Amino acid sequence: MKRSDFWYYLPEDRIAQTPLQKRDSSKLMVLNRANHSISHNHFHDLVDILSPGDLLVLNNSLVLPARLYGNKIGTGGKMEFLLLEQKSSDCWEILVHPGKKARPGAQFSFGDGLLKAEILEILEGGNRLARFFWDGNFYDVLEKIGNMPLPHYITAELKDKERYQTVYSKTPGSAAAPTAGLHFTQEMLAQLKEKGVNIAYVTLHVGLGTFRPVKEDDIKNHKMHSEHYYLPEETADLINKTKQNGGRVIAVGTTSCRTLESVAAKHGKIIPDEGYTDIFIYPGYKFNVLDGLITNFHLPESTLIMLVSAFAGYELTMEAYKTAVEENYRFYSFGDAMFIY
Repeated sequence: MKRSDFWYYLPEDRIAQTPLQKRDSSKLMVLNRANHSISHNHFHDLVDILSPGDLLVLNNSLVLPARLYGNKIGTGGKMEFLLLEQKSSDCWEILVHPGKKARPGAQFSFGDGLLKAEILEILEGGNRLARFFWDGNFYDVLEKIGNMPLPHYITAELKDKERYQTVYSKTPGSAAAPTAGLHFTQEMLAQLKEKGVNIAYVTLHVGLGTFRPVKEDDIKNHKMHSEHYYLPEETADLINKTKQNGGRVIAVGTTSCRTLESVAAKHGKIIPDEGYTDIFIYPGYKFNVLDGLITNFHLPESTLIMLVSAFAGYELTMEAYKTAVEENYRFYSFGDAMFIY
């Protein structure tokens, strides 16, 4: 398939710039793959839509306030760092701007010296490897001086950092939020459990590659970014029990989906596992685990809309996106959601 097959028209004012006051009040489009129907609900209606015995698999990765603004030591020149991946206790792969100031040996200061860094190496593709210096707990320092790494299409100021975290975020490591989970509240999760819907967790640290555009005309030639995942034993057991009992395994977000399908592709079944995945899911892919998917509305020509098309079917997906535009749905990270089953 061609990249252009996944283009759709989106007016700029449909891109949600801020989260809704109530997380679970967003719209929810429901897609039924069996009869190709589309219906409109609100996210909190999931409590009524899901069935006892269903299993929701959520990504509990926590977004780091990974965007740092500082100065070059010696010249005072302004510098922006974006933490991408921790390589050791004090070393990170980072994105820098402007790049010409960040040569090996250059040193930088952030937060009036609370955090300092030295560039060690220029990596393939232009990213840098940097060693950091600080007193106390690194994540406490980051919380004090860091900014949330909002996507480029969000230009409004985020007043509350927690609104770019899921309420169940736990394991630090993401450079972007697993946004399908932003709609859940603790109260809603409790209502789902009370109904008999089970909850399980995986961890996939979302990298900035999730926003990288597909540049190849033939999508099969696109190379996916690699992201670290962890699927614990408890989650593997719940998935296998759900399947044995005839329940549905529903991934919350493309990141949870990619984690489950990666493990199944690697081992031929779901078992506890940890590693890196660069799985690219597009139409024609045969799903091994998923029975349902909860996801937001994604950018045109992105790997994410391609994944959704693989699960829902290409025609139904593109029809759903066209309908969402017509029905004034909110798009992207702070936007509305869809449930596909």
